[in-house]
Amino acid sequence: MKENMMFAWIALVGQLIFFMGVALVTGDWRYMMWSFMISIIVGIPSIMGTYKRNQQLKAYKK
Repeated sequence: MKENMMFAWIALVGQLIFFMGVALVTGDWRYMMWSFMISIIVGIPSIMGTYKRNQQLKAYKK
């Protein structure tokens, strides 16, 4: 099974855009602050893990 890097980036950016919309509608910018921190803390290591796994799969197929 091949992980998809594009999906990982879309999920990370999509979450930020969603919470920015919530912050704009409600006027409470804490939504944006908390979602940004959580997205970065969880999203970046996940993307790095997906990238490493893709590299391993490419090396295995050779």
